[in-house]
Amino acid sequence: MSTLPLIDDFRRLFIDDIPLLDVRAPVEYTKGAFPLAQNHPLMNDSERHEIGIEYTQVGHDAAVELGEKLVSDVVREQRISAWKTFIEAHPDGALYCFRGGMRSKISQQWIHDATGIAYPRIEGGYKALRSFLIDELDAAAAEVNTIVIGGRTGAGKTILLQQLRNTIDLEGLARHRGSAFGHYAVPQPTQIDFENALSLALLKHRAKGNPPLIIEDEGRNIGSVHMLQQLFDRFKSGKFIILEATLEERIENTRLEYIDAALQEYQGIHGQNEGFERWADYLLGSLGRISKRLGDVRHREIREQLSNAIEKQRQTAETFQHNAWISTLLTDYYDPMYDYQLGKKKKKIVFSGDAEALKAWLQQAG
Repeated sequence: MSTLPLIDDFRRLFIDDIPLLDVRAPVEYTKGAFPLAQNHPLMNDSERHEIGIEYTQVGHDAAVELGEKLVSDVVREQRISAWKTFIEAHPDGALYCFRGGMRSKISQQWIHDATGIAYPRIEGGYKALRSFLIDELDAAAAEVNTIVIGGRTGAGKTILLQQLRNTIDLEGLARHRGSAFGHYAVPQPTQIDFENALSLALLKHRAKGNPPLIIEDEGRNIGSVHMLQQLFDRFKSGKFIILEATLEERIENTRLEYIDAALQEYQGIHGQNEGFERWADYLLGSLGRISKRLGDVRHREIREQLSNAIEKQRQTAETFQHNAWISTLLTDYYDPMYDYQLGKKKKKIVFSGDAEALKAWLQQAG
């Protein structure tokens, strides 16, 4: 094979948002990938499995021979065609396999033979990139300073976060709203994908001079994913500010997020009718997950309110009937938990106020 370009500047790859061509098998990509990577494999899962068996039982040369047989002629042209399409859309990109070895070398060479393009290959492949991002998480845990926004459920913390600079939306990265009702219409990322995305966001933040990072008050676990303990402890060590809002504002924010926006998300994926049914099941299922903590009587009351509101919305598209169960859930379930947790954090609070007051304070703070 001819000498083709290698890239080993991983920091530039991530900070400059270089598009990545992942030629690993789909099963490898599903377990863990990077935000800007697209999977166009050299071998599919079954081909990779067969070649792996051949390598184990017979040896390297036999595995290579089998690979050439399985990925030949029409199959080879199909794989090259997919790579050409990616390269045409992303001429500034780079490719990788798991360790930067034979699969990415073959892919790089085939691309060059078919197009004359010397498309860069990432030295060390996915494994090296992943190790780099894990090291960056450790570095962030030692260097980043935070301002943490707390507040009652529905106060609008995420809304405020979206209006500020120097922020990371942890719930957005986790694709989960951090509560029993937190599930999105799409699945959460794998733990590896969450860590990769968070490390990348922190890398970019620190590249801007590492100003105070503004985040929302979260537990270590956000749905099915979690933050590394050292990083979580660093996040929690920052200044703590409280976003205040009236009950009416909180009800409105909650209805807009969990009723209007969530329904739109479900219907955008599943269509109008199926999306509505899936969204209704999501709300009822979420309520069911906290039934024991609510108690039988209160759970039945809120479920009836929720069911009536869903049926009213199904018939008229009216959403304001949801205000009743939202109000009950906020005041009887979430507020007592918040008051308990706040009692343990009072000494850390440096400021509290409404959204405009917090924005003014944050501007002065820097």
